[in-house]
Amino acid sequence: MRNEFADALVELAENDPRVVLLTGDLGFMVLECFSDRFPDRFFNVGVAEQNMLGIATGLADSGYVPFVYSIATFVSMRPYEFLRNGAILHDLPIRVVGVGGGFDYGHNGVTHFALEDVGILRVQPGLTVIAPADAGQARSALFATADLARPIYFRVAREDAPVPGLDGRFALGRVQVIGDGDDLAIVTLGTMAAPAVVAADVLAEEGINAIVVVVPTFNPTPIEDLVDTLGRVPLALTAEAHYVTGGVGSVVAEVIAEHGLHCRLVRCGVTEMPKGISGSQEYLSEIYGLTAQDLVRTAQRAARSQLQRR
Repeated sequence: MRNEFADALVELAENDPRVVLLTGDLGFMVLECFSDRFPDRFFNVGVAEQNMLGIATGLADSGYVPFVYSIATFVSMRPYEFLRNGAILHDLPIRVVGVGGGFDYGHNGVTHFALEDVGILRVQPGLTVIAPADAGQARSALFATADLARPIYFRVAREDAPVPGLDGRFALGRVQVIGDGDDLAIVTLGTMAAPAVVAADVLAEEGINAIVVVVPTFNPTPIEDLVDTLGRVPLALTAEAHYVTGGVGSVVAEVIAEHGLHCRLVRCGVTEMPKGISGSQEYLSEIYGLTAQDLVRTAQRAARSQLQRR
């Protein structure tokens, strides 16, 4: 996804001379498409994320649209105060690009696991958070928000797994629904949409009709869409490569509680810090129950429990 996002950023910059790109000494073999095409609009500030946000704030205040690129954990937490007191406080169009949500950097250990980025950033009302499900949606989101006069955080995956049925659809503050069913809604964050679609297909073979609900934006958060969707199913399963607190699981819980919906919620995500463990994204997804097979098993258990409650 990150390569496709960089290619789309070049296209955006071709038509908008305000677009500049800053990196924290990262993006090699990814950002050359931009740096080679626009060498005077590309800045490697080194491993100095706070300074990078400070520079971006000055550039945005001077009329530019700076994109700030780094690993998601580094760019969401190290310069948090700079982002809050700069871009967010002053409504500046800085685009923070956090690469590697969830376990994308699995072999690098917990310092590189982005399991809280959406949670800590969506609490800032003045910051739009966008977590595309695949490269097609990332491209659509980039162009759809090109003129948004407020800061944005893009959560961009390293690799891409196209989501069947999504077809690049994106609308700010809206969900995208895949499939048709009234037994279960699998509500997803980011790249968890792909395994969720696989899980829904398996569940359909067993007589459990599920829809997949992709939630790509927060602030604006698709509250009305979620109320409408969750109001039509007895059971919701959230799936995210993120802590269960703060991300889409929390958003769905808030919607159910605040609107009095008769929908039971089961949250799939990470519940504790993965201390002393590393490995591939696939390996870590298996450990924390985030594979398509895990979603199927969790949905089956939840559906059986739901029937017993009736």
